[in-house]
Amino acid sequence: MRFSSFLTARSLEPGDDRRLIHALTEHATACHRYGFDAVFLPDHHFTGYCPPASDPMIFGAYLASRLPGMHLGFSVQTVALHHPVRFAERVALLDQLTDGRLLVGVGSGTTPEEMIGFGVKFQESSTLSVQNIEIAERLWAKQPDDEPVIFDNGRYQGAVVSRIVPTPYSKPMSRLMSVAQRPSSVERAATYAQPAFIPAFTVPVLDDGDPYTHVKKHFTNYRTALEAAGHSEEAVAAALDWTTHTYQHIHVAESDAQAEDELQIIMDGYMDAIEREHEANKAAETISGVDLRPHPPARGKGNGWQGTWCLWGSPDTVAEKLQKYADLGIGNILGGFLGGPLTPERAALGEKSLKLFAEQVMPRFAR
Repeated sequence: MRFSSFLTARSLEPGDDRRLIHALTEHATACHRYGFDAVFLPDHHFTGYCPPASDPMIFGAYLASRLPGMHLGFSVQTVALHHPVRFAERVALLDQLTDGRLLVGVGSGTTPEEMIGFGVKFQESSTLSVQNIEIAERLWAKQPDDEPVIFDNGRYQGAVVSRIVPTPYSKPMSRLMSVAQRPSSVERAATYAQPAFIPAFTVPVLDDGDPYTHVKKHFTNYRTALEAAGHSEEAVAAALDWTTHTYQHIHVAESDAQAEDELQIIMDGYMDAIEREHEANKAAETISGVDLRPHPPARGKGNGWQGTWCLWGSPDTVAEKLQKYADLGIGNILGGFLGGPLTPERAALGEKSLKLFAEQVMPRFAR
C-alpha cells in the first residue's frame, strides 16, 4: 500500500495561524523524509479548521517545491466555491509543477458557514459542484481550434474561445478523485478510470459497528464498475493504486494501552474545538435556512466515531488492522497525525506517532 499524510491542525485564535502554517510545513517535510507517498491538503474556510486550507492550491504549490518526487493531493477541493475556469487553470498549472503527481479530491463542501461566506447557497452546492467539474473537464480537453466552451450554470457564465494555459501535464486529466458512495460518483470514477475515496461509514451510526464492512462494500462496487468500463489493465491498476481509505486521526504508541490513553487526550482537544465552532455554524445555518445534525460526539473509550474515523494502537496492532485493507486491494491509506488544536502536548504526541508509524508500520507494506 501507499501511505499519505493529511495536513490539518486547528487554529483556536488569530495568533495561532502563523505557527500552524510553519508546523504543517515542517510536518510535510518530515513525511517526505520518512518516505510517505503523498501529503493531502483540505479546503476549508472561516472556522480555524486549518489556516493553509483557505487556499490549499497556493500552499500546495509552496510545498511542491520543497517535496521533490512526492505526490500532492487535496481532500477535498470544495468545487462549488471555485469559478470553473480558474479551477481548471490552477489545477492544470499544479499538474505541470508536480510533473503529474497531483490528486484532486473533489466534493461539494461541508458547512453552511463556508458556503455563505462565498455567497453560495448550501442547498445548491452539490449541483453547482457537478456542473463546475463538467465545465473544467471540457476546458482541459479543449484545443485552440475547437468551438468555444460556453457555459452558464446560473452562478458562473462565460465563453473560452481559445484554450486554458497551461495545458495539463496528464493526458487525459484523470486524477480527480470522488467519494465512491453515490452511484453517480462511482459511475464517474469508473468511466474516467479515476481513483476514489472509499467511505468507511454510514452516518450517523454504523450498521454493524465494523467500518471494514462498509469499506469492502463500497470498494467492491467501485472496483466492479471500474473493471467493467473497458479500460486497459494499466489504467485500472493506476486507478486502484491511489484508491484511498481515510482516517481523520492515526495514533501509534509503544503499547495498545498507551495509544488508547493518548488518543483520549487527542479526542478531548478535538471535541473542544468542534464545540467552539458550533455556535458560528448554527448561526450560519439560520442564515442559510437549513438545520443540520451536529457533529457526532467523539469523546470516551469505546466511542463509535473513534472506531470509524481513528486508527490507533501499538505498531503491531495498527499493522494488523491495516493488513485486511491491503488484502482487500486498497491502494492508499490517508491519515492525520496532528488533528485538533496543536498544543505543545498534541504536537509531541503527533511527532512521536508519525515516527513510530513510518519506522515500524509502513515497512511491513513496502512495495
